[in-house]
Amino acid sequence: MKKKLIQNESRRSVIKGIGATSLLAAGGWGFPAIAQNIPIKVGILAPRAGIAGTIGECGLRGAMFAVEKINKTGGIGGRKVELIVEEETNAKDTTERFRKLVLQDKVDCVQGIVSSGVSLAMSPTVEEMKALTIYWDGTSQDGVKETIPTPKYLFRSTDNECEAVMASLLAIKYYKGKFATIAGINPDYSYGRNNWAAFQALLKRFGIPHKVVAEQWPKVGTMDLSSNIAALKAAKPDLIFSSLLFADLPVFMQNAHAAGLANGDIKYVMPAAGFQQTLMKKEFTPEGMVFGLNTLDFNYPNASPLQKEFVQFYYSKYKDYPNWEADRAYFAMQIYKAGTEKAIKTKGGAWPKTEEIIAGIEGIEVQSLGGPGRMRGDHIAEQTFYQGLTTHKNKYDFVTTNPVDKKFSSELQKPPGMDFWQWIDTAKITL
Repeated sequence: MKKKLIQNESRRSVIKGIGATSLLAAGGWGFPAIAQNIPIKVGILAPRAGIAGTIGECGLRGAMFAVEKINKTGGIGGRKVELIVEEETNAKDTTERFRKLVLQDKVDCVQGIVSSGVSLAMSPTVEEMKALTIYWDGTSQDGVKETIPTPKYLFRSTDNECEAVMASLLAIKYYKGKFATIAGINPDYSYGRNNWAAFQALLKRFGIPHKVVAEQWPKVGTMDLSSNIAALKAAKPDLIFSSLLFADLPVFMQNAHAAGLANGDIKYVMPAAGFQQTLMKKEFTPEGMVFGLNTLDFNYPNASPLQKEFVQFYYSKYKDYPNWEADRAYFAMQIYKAGTEKAIKTKGGAWPKTEEIIAGIEGIEVQSLGGPGRMRGDHIAEQTFYQGLTTHKNKYDFVTTNPVDKKFSSELQKPPGMDFWQWIDTAKITL
């Protein structure tokens, strides 16, 4: 795939940024003079086409927004940031592009990755190559099991199950006593299977009686879901749980509506629907669905000034609204900046080694687009999550959420070193 070098500002603006960097150094900030004119290169791996193309594009835009803000305020440790972008596709090819970023382009840090399948396969290579890497949405989970429990160079996103746990809790909160039979339509890989299993485990934990009447497992990217919808219709469930999240989700919802499955009689729980929010049109998406927005609700009424600035920037530039991948990318860039500058301070102004930057990132807290976040000592992120019930009462042609629930991921994911299913059974979980 063709590599793309992004300097996030115009040539004139970059020159101004370098000038600002010099002023910062002269002003006694103590950044290492030897590094000031050498840009920091951050490699980005993100899908640019296919069913996850729009998601990767949104993440890249979030990264570019972060870099623009960073460069306008002096860069990282007095050095401006440049992005080198490669495409995330399948695990094998993406891992080869990762190697290229590290060996050929000699990037200082790699960020990105949307697919948990790609991240799982790539994680051992990250550790083998000793390359500082921060996943946007990727984990090193095989199912719910951590395959690299104590990574040194790899930083991972929140657990895959966070959105499933929160959606399950909201389903119990809002739908308790309103359903007896449930059905699932979930992508046929570990993410979909774990989400469905987590939903049922939490129903059991809270003593919610239920009977599974149908399970559908379409392959990722399947756009003809007619047989799956027919099976769901024949099963006549009271509630449908679906962790579809790519371009297949709005297709499913549109066809489910046409089949009479979205007329308000059936409850829906969709933990990851926010990826496709602007395509979930009011004409076929019912009100009252549990709708997961993950770590960014662009329409959140009490959003921070930073989020409001980003949403305004995003709509003005792209005539669209962002999903959570933008927040994940912004968070990754900010913890890299904060960790690097913490390490510089620790070294008395000298530029830190990779391992020293890693130590700086561990435990660091930052303000991301969707709210506060931090990186745990075991290299798993903690961020702010949003979910709610869909409503048509807005100015858009797609659904938003009202009411909106907000939870920090420490309430939604297992603590360091603990088994997920044991945590589900024993943790103090509140609705």
